[in-house]
Formats: sequence, C-alpha cells, structure tokens
Amino acid sequence: MKNPFPGMNPFLEEHWQDMHMRLTMYSADHLQPRLPGDLVARAEEQVIIGSEGRPTALRPDVKIVEPYSLHEPSPSLPSAGGDIAFAEPLVVMLEPDVHRWIEIVDSAGKLITVIELLSPKNKSEDGQVAYRRRQRTYIAGGVSLVEIDLLRKGERVLSLPPDAIPDWARTPYFVCVYRASEPGQREIYPIALRDRLPALRVPLRASDHDIALELQPLVDQAFERGRYWKLDYHSNLQPPLSSQDAAWVDEVLRKSGLRQ
Repeated sequence: MKNPFPGMNPFLEEHWQDMHMRLTMYSADHLQPRLPGDLVARAEEQVIIGSEGRPTALRPDVKIVEPYSLHEPSPSLPSAGGDIAFAEPLVVMLEPDVHRWIEIVDSAGKLITVIELLSPKNKSEDGQVAYRRRQRTYIAGGVSLVEIDLLRKGERVLSLPPDAIPDWARTPYFVCVYRASEPGQREIYPIALRDRLPALRVPLRASDHDIALELQPLVDQAFERGRYWKLDYHSNLQPPLSSQDAAWVDEVLRKSGLRQ
C-alpha cells in the first residue's frame, strides 16, 4: 500500500528510529549518481555511550544489536533477602543514542556538504547543545549544511534564529540550507502538513551546480518498505492537530481504508 498522505505522514514520527535510518540510506543512494565524478556521498553513524556527564562517541565498524522489544520477565535471580519473595520486573531494552548524517566529500576526503535529518534527540532540551556545537563546527569549517526537520515535536533547532522566520512560514515541517559560499544568508523551505515534500537544492562547491534531493519519493519508499500501513491509524497524534487538520487527516485515512 502507498503512503495515503500527499506529503509527510504524521504517524511516522512515532517510529522515527527506523524512519531515520531508512531515509538516511535512501538519501545517500539517491544523491550518489547525481554527484560530480570526484565527489561521493557517505552515510555516517556515531553511537553515544557512557554517562550523561562524560559521554563517549564511537563509530563502530560492525555492531551486533539485540532487537528492540519488550522482553519476557527475567529468570529468577538469586535471593538476597532470605525468605523475601522478589517481584519479577518487566525488562525494557533501551538502545544508545545514535547520530546519523550524510557527508559529501571529495577524492581527497575534504568535507564539502553535510545533510542532517533531524531526530527527536537533536530537538530535545539536552540534545540541542551537542547539535548546536556541530552546526558551529560545520559553518566555521566552510562546510555547507542542509537541515531537514520532518518532526512536529520538539523545538526548532536550525542554523538561523527563530525570529528570522516570517510568521506565515512557521510550518510543521521545515528545511534550512546554509551555503558556505553565502554565509550571510539561509535558504528555507517551509512545508505545511498538506504539502508535497519538496525537491531541495543541495549545494556543493562554488564551481559545481546544485544537485536535487527529492524528499517525497524517499518518504514514500520508506513507508512502503517499512510496511507502515500496519500502524494503528486510530491513535491520537502528539502534539495534537488543529481541528481543521484533524478533520483533513481523518478524511484522508477513511478514503484510503486505514480508518473506519
């Protein structure tokens, strides 16, 4: 089944870990044949482990992970309290924070452009500090930056002040592009809930033409390959939609047969 929404499917936000991984890989593959011959797009990943006070960033070559699931109660533990009968806990497995992004580099390994598909962690109160640090590093290093925010939750965290965005452009979804060749300006793509996702202009070197990153086919592909028509489309979205948008979402879902 195809994505029933003309643009972003707002129900996918609750499954962003999988969506983020799919969209990162699909985007890198989408860009690769469009790049000049001496440039290459790489999907990068960094795992954050350790305590909040002293986190450690790792880039694993190979990792073996346990499926994210709700486990059965753990086997009985040795009693440390004599005749006390311990209650059996329900064990929930939590994965470490994972940062994924796309780098476009030249044949010498020089970083040209970074594409960041924002995650809930980037937009959270404690995650914004680390994300802002990466923004400053890219900009100071003369690297172009494409920031794609397809999440309604969380605070906007882009490389431009919030008050620089016109009121009419304060949409649920947003893209901001920083060109290293034009440090005093930003290119923004406001995206309303009912809009088709745009084809973005991705900057490379000053001597190169921009290349296109078409978001809509990638989200639709992730929806189909992830079998996201199996979600519970009767659940309430968070944050809540306006009454007009909620009515529109209901109409779309009923026409597609995903809601009775």
